[in-house]
Amino acid sequence: MIRQEDLTREAAMSQDLRAGELAERDLLGMRRRALAALWARNATATPPDGRGAGTVLAGTGPRTAGPLARVVRRLAWQGKVFDRRRGDLRNMLTPFGVLAVRARVGPGRSVLDGRDCVVLDYSGTSKVAWWVRDEIREVAPGLWLGVALVRGHPVAWFALRFPAALVR
Repeated sequence: MIRQEDLTREAAMSQDLRAGELAERDLLGMRRRALAALWARNATATPPDGRGAGTVLAGTGPRTAGPLARVVRRLAWQGKVFDRRRGDLRNMLTPFGVLAVRARVGPGRSVLDGRDCVVLDYSGTSKVAWWVRDEIREVAPGLWLGVALVRGHPVAWFALRFPAALVR
């Protein structure tokens, strides 16, 4: 659960970033508490559609987060491909962009703050990630902030960038 005092303190760090001006590099520069504050200021219930380029957000600031994100994208996770009509997604994995690890996608309430978000539920679709639930919210046009939860506990933050025409 996100504590109000953390949000107030960290909101000042990201307050200068207007929603329309946010980019992945801004999120890479944020620490975990600032990501949580940005998360708490947004709510989204309509899932995206199409291919979202993924960026792992270490929440450690730009010095280490940038290099880590580049290594993860090249070697392991490149993002997610959503099919809004079917209500599911597949992750793009390996340097070859193999589509695997399916999740059901739909509106729901966030475990973190109880507000609207898009839930990516792996429990009924994946044998390797059945204990994982991702939650995402749009924080700028085409830019989504996500949190990966393992058994209800946040373990990682990530961003997804969609071409603006595919988001609506």
